[in-house]
Amino acid sequence: MTDDSKFDDIRPYRDEEIPAAMQRIASNNSFPLVAKFVFPELTVEEAAERVRGYRNTYDFQHGAMVPMNRQVIEGTITEFTLGGAEKLDTSKRYLYVSNHRDIVLDSCILMYALNLEGHDTGEITFGSNLMQGELVVDIGKSNKMFRVDRGRNPRELYSTSVHLSEYIRYAVTEKKQSVWIAQRNGRTKDGIDRTDQGVIKMFGMSGPKDRVDALDELNIVPVSVSYEWESCDILKALELFESRNGEPYIKKPGEDLNSILTGIMQNKGRVHFQICDPIRRDELEALSDVPNVQFHREVAQILDKRICSNYRLFPNAYIAHDLRYGNSKYTDRYTKEQYDAFTAHMAELDKYSTDPVLADIFLGIYANPIDNQ
Repeated sequence: MTDDSKFDDIRPYRDEEIPAAMQRIASNNSFPLVAKFVFPELTVEEAAERVRGYRNTYDFQHGAMVPMNRQVIEGTITEFTLGGAEKLDTSKRYLYVSNHRDIVLDSCILMYALNLEGHDTGEITFGSNLMQGELVVDIGKSNKMFRVDRGRNPRELYSTSVHLSEYIRYAVTEKKQSVWIAQRNGRTKDGIDRTDQGVIKMFGMSGPKDRVDALDELNIVPVSVSYEWESCDILKALELFESRNGEPYIKKPGEDLNSILTGIMQNKGRVHFQICDPIRRDELEALSDVPNVQFHREVAQILDKRICSNYRLFPNAYIAHDLRYGNSKYTDRYTKEQYDAFTAHMAELDKYSTDPVLADIFLGIYANPIDNQ
């Protein structure tokens, strides 16, 4: 196996690094807040003692992350479903490319659900803008998360993309670890799930010269994530509203952490994760004669078609569509109670602004997936 020291700047912790990380986590000033959520049945001292006893990644994931995911599902999701797991081979490793709606739950819940189906947990990309502060870094890297550099200037973008591509290929083909990555930089905030063709280009940077071989050996699997109540919907609408005139949105201090906590704690209603059909070699070979830019674009479109067509449309999507376009086209898809619950939630926007543009942005988050399909 290749020496992974060249990836020390981004890789997750090795097993031998876990005990020291557990000591830091248990001693962190914010640990009582974490312990209260993950280990509600324990005192802070008991939780700290338990965490200090974890000796490797497996211990941490099954001792802390499994209970956390279970708490999220039992406490904030009325029904969780996973479809398509039968398409996967437990002996193979995959590159999961997912639409991205929640900062941490999209990847963490997927890994939890697949683990219950007999798959090993995989490694997870985590933006450098989020991996800040000792506690977040230690929890993330102990949970098989690896850093993706964000905010680099154009001159550095190429080298960081090559480095990331090399690590993903190394993880899948040599470490024998599946990997989760979002289809684009950052979460979808407008309900339109589209794969950045630059992500596809990045995948191939580290591979064999033949671009079909380069993508095929990664075993790319699209994943479609659907929440009945969109994660951080009001926060997303406000961000788009504030940046609607082309001005770059400047995040406030602590905003990312607030989004993480909001996504974890808020009610999500029904949630569905769908494993889509893996990208087949013959699909890639059919594009072997097209120019590179078109190749990357068409592979991205294959992912988009699968992710969007497998997105589960809940009543809120139909309610939002009817409200946005001022008609009653989909009234047979929802009840009066569901309509009233949605409009009551939407009314919370008035605390921030009564501008109809904000309301339209909010409705688009829910309605756009219908048009995507």
